[in-house]
Amino acid sequence: MGSYVPNTKQEQQAMLEDIGYGSMDDLFRDIPEEVKLNRELELPAGLSEMEVRKTMEKIAGKNKIYPTIFRGAGAYRHYIPAIVEEVLSKENFRTAYTPYQAEISQGILQSIFEYQTMICDLTGMDVSNASVYDGASAAAEGVAMCREKKRNKALVSATVLPWVLETVRTYCFGNGMELEVIPEKDGTTDLEWLKGHLDQETACVLIQHPNYYGTLEPAEAIGRAAHEAGAKFIMSVNPIVLGILKTPGEYGADVAVGEGQPLGLPLAFGGPYLGFMACTRAMMRKLPGRIVGETKDRNGKTGYVLTLQAREQHIRREKASSNICSNQALCALAVSVYLAAMGNEGLEQAAVSSMSKAHYFAKQLAQAGYRTENPGEFFHEFVTVSETPSEKALRMLEAHDILGGLPLDDHRILWCCTEMNTKAEMDEAVRILKEV
Repeated sequence: MGSYVPNTKQEQQAMLEDIGYGSMDDLFRDIPEEVKLNRELELPAGLSEMEVRKTMEKIAGKNKIYPTIFRGAGAYRHYIPAIVEEVLSKENFRTAYTPYQAEISQGILQSIFEYQTMICDLTGMDVSNASVYDGASAAAEGVAMCREKKRNKALVSATVLPWVLETVRTYCFGNGMELEVIPEKDGTTDLEWLKGHLDQETACVLIQHPNYYGTLEPAEAIGRAAHEAGAKFIMSVNPIVLGILKTPGEYGADVAVGEGQPLGLPLAFGGPYLGFMACTRAMMRKLPGRIVGETKDRNGKTGYVLTLQAREQHIRREKASSNICSNQALCALAVSVYLAAMGNEGLEQAAVSSMSKAHYFAKQLAQAGYRTENPGEFFHEFVTVSETPSEKALRMLEAHDILGGLPLDDHRILWCCTEMNTKAEMDEAVRILKEV
């Protein structure tokens, strides 16, 4: 059987002898015999490169690729400029991991510094970290960084993405924080309930804007209520919407988080994606992960360093309150290239196009019997209600190579439009639904 260990048998033997062992069996002698496998692994025989390729292509052929997509719910199909993949394909960047000897990797550090700068500009916040693993992790870490000695309760809106809520719940269980879910009212956060449950133990309030249903939240009123009670205000935002709407900084948020996937990362089953995090200067030392800073060396040349890692286990040891010692470096680079390529005008155009197409699609769907449920304004997602069973309608669309919205229940569907959807695609979907 082959080995994935890169060193030779001779090198392994030399290492064993150097630490005082004669063989591998001698090294593992403390392991009881009854728990050892004592046989070869039941693995199929090895294949040639050509055979592996054919096998993988056969498996990949089972995937269904939809040319038309009207589904979002946390992962969105936006146009990705060609330069994004061109830059990411360079071998000196093609790694998902930040080198541990960071200061010798000036190019990687500079790319992260540029990413942080862009995220601060995008969110209107003072400081950004180098990214975390995904949007749900970012939200949970945002809640964790608001915890104080006498404030140990988090209020999280029921209108955030379901998996965000579950991730926050898991974090709170692990660190001993109390979690209360703010109920929804007419598709948005119940502001009156929130006001009645804010107290001196409340550490933070987390909302999503736009929320899971695509509706814009009364963010300013929620933030004001949180601050009046002495709590921190966390906003989870879709980064594309920031091309046209007020930033979390303008809403007075203390922490801004979100999923960076819309910014140059393709749709994929499970990612990899990245979570962006930014905060006010006052919250800077509570940010998890890494923060890259710009400096000057002794010769006066610009250099980049890991400036702050205030919560990490490799710095704080047993006092650490986070273990995000790395970041999604490659994904962060994709975001940086995307934002640089799009610029302010490009991001604004993508946001305007997505929003206008969603509103056009909603009006057309209403003519087919799919009434828009959102009572307030929405961005590029909306919920419809119809007498037609959701699964029946979506199966009909799938038969025509169209991935429809996400079924919320038997008669409610969450739809999404981006700049990628054409008028012809929307009209065709409506025509099909009229025949259901």
